[in-house]
Amino acid sequence: MEKGLNFLEEIVAEDVKNGKHGGRVLTRFPPEPNGYLHIGHSKSICLNFGLAKQFGGKTNLRFDDTNPVTEDTEYVDSIKEDIKWLGFDWANEFYASDYFEQIYDFACTLIKNGFAYVDDSSAEEIAAMKGTPTEPGKDSPYRNRSVEENLGLFTRMRNGEFKDGEKVLRAKVDMASPNMHLRDPLMYRIKHAHHHRTGDKWCIYPMYDFAHGQSDSIEQITHSICTLEFEVHRPLYEWFIEKLGIFPSHQYEFARLNLNYTVMSKRKLLQLVNEKHVDGWDDPRMPTISALRRRGYTPESIREFADRVGVARRENIIDVGLLEFCIREDLNKNALRAMVVMDPVKLIIDNYPAGQTEILKGENNPEKEDTGFRDLPFSRELWIEREDFKEVPEKKYFRLAPGLMVRLKSAYIIKCESFEKDASGKITVIHCTYIPESKSGNDTSGINVKGTLHWVEAHHAIPVEVRLYERLFKVEDPSSEEGNFKDYINPNSLEIISSAMAEPSLKTASTGDKFQFLRKGYFCVDKNSIPGKLIFNRTVTLKDTWAKEMKGRLI
Repeated sequence: MEKGLNFLEEIVAEDVKNGKHGGRVLTRFPPEPNGYLHIGHSKSICLNFGLAKQFGGKTNLRFDDTNPVTEDTEYVDSIKEDIKWLGFDWANEFYASDYFEQIYDFACTLIKNGFAYVDDSSAEEIAAMKGTPTEPGKDSPYRNRSVEENLGLFTRMRNGEFKDGEKVLRAKVDMASPNMHLRDPLMYRIKHAHHHRTGDKWCIYPMYDFAHGQSDSIEQITHSICTLEFEVHRPLYEWFIEKLGIFPSHQYEFARLNLNYTVMSKRKLLQLVNEKHVDGWDDPRMPTISALRRRGYTPESIREFADRVGVARRENIIDVGLLEFCIREDLNKNALRAMVVMDPVKLIIDNYPAGQTEILKGENNPEKEDTGFRDLPFSRELWIEREDFKEVPEKKYFRLAPGLMVRLKSAYIIKCESFEKDASGKITVIHCTYIPESKSGNDTSGINVKGTLHWVEAHHAIPVEVRLYERLFKVEDPSSEEGNFKDYINPNSLEIISSAMAEPSLKTASTGDKFQFLRKGYFCVDKNSIPGKLIFNRTVTLKDTWAKEMKGRLI
């Protein structure tokens, strides 16, 4: 095999080499439209679309819309938006509901050939008859109905003559099989519910195991790639195709992406949304693709993350630090720089001319020379971070304190001379002097200082809101801990700072624009920003504060 290929690439490469399916490669991405896509789906998207592109093939987008109770066009639209945002285009857009008539005909064929029957047993009775992994199941009393009776009952099921749960259609496979999925699995159930595409035309809907393989076959999918939990479903997938004598699509499995400090279950994510633990599916603390986009992640960083995680046969949990590492690398190269003071305290340069404002130049991105410079107004009154001043500094303290000198980024060296306090003891004003000969880019002062502070000129500063996001859960695997997973929600996952002051260049920033706030982290403009009130979401901190440096680390 070609060196460096993962096991799925090896399979596809061998099939193409041997001319299987005429050397054609057609994959599919088949989400159920019952929620928003999350970071785990991004791996499947990158894999399905990436494999097809690598071998000159195509990928279909097919919505598995076989459960009308949980599905909605809102989810359909969000899924399409996420895939396009990630940088992929599908060859065809299909829905399992496109094939309802054909799948129904497949079911009738199986009935006629003695491979399916209508069962009147309740869900509880069917479960009891299934047996256990170590004990065989028991045949349903309805298993030996005649073909004619089964066809008649199935037709009546379609015509709406029975209530929900009153009857089901089951495949007649093997009640003694060691694989529980082969013990006469359900093929159809009755659901009198409005479907988002077919309306009220149908009141019976195929189960996933019956619709999936048949949809693959109808579309002549060459490589049906699923996550590992569907491995035990593969024998049934193949059984249906064999008994129907249709195009032999084949299923392959890979390990899904599990990320720590979050949950990946759509059901649990829906709980978080419905119970208002988060502000919707795109709350920046959620693991959904739309949430990552709102938080400031780029499609390039997510594709890089999926590539670094790789394709494996064994389940494992990926450190979210790797995802954060990927976005840091991307934004460090591409995000514009800006200065924002989160907790401002006034700094007055007493020897700077009163009433004077000069325009200094700040690098937009030192990693990209072609981004140029931005204007930074400078005067005698500035805002600096409160944490950058100490009344009594410890040894090796390189920020501002009485008698100490620091450089103001892209500006001058200043020296602290004194400070003022209010009645409560809170510092209100810091007084400094500056050295005119120390201007950045033209420093003739000969003075070297170790500390550099960011700042914002007071009269031109714009007030902004800053949202500092942390991980939504306090523990690595909230689903595996005792009790309810919601017991482990991090109460400090969001801090809102409403008193931040930003340099005036940010006044024209628009939704989605990304910046490195010097010394603070990477941020992007939130969708809820309005003119005069910008909101910035923290994408990620400048450094990994949760784990060791990711560079060179193997996952």
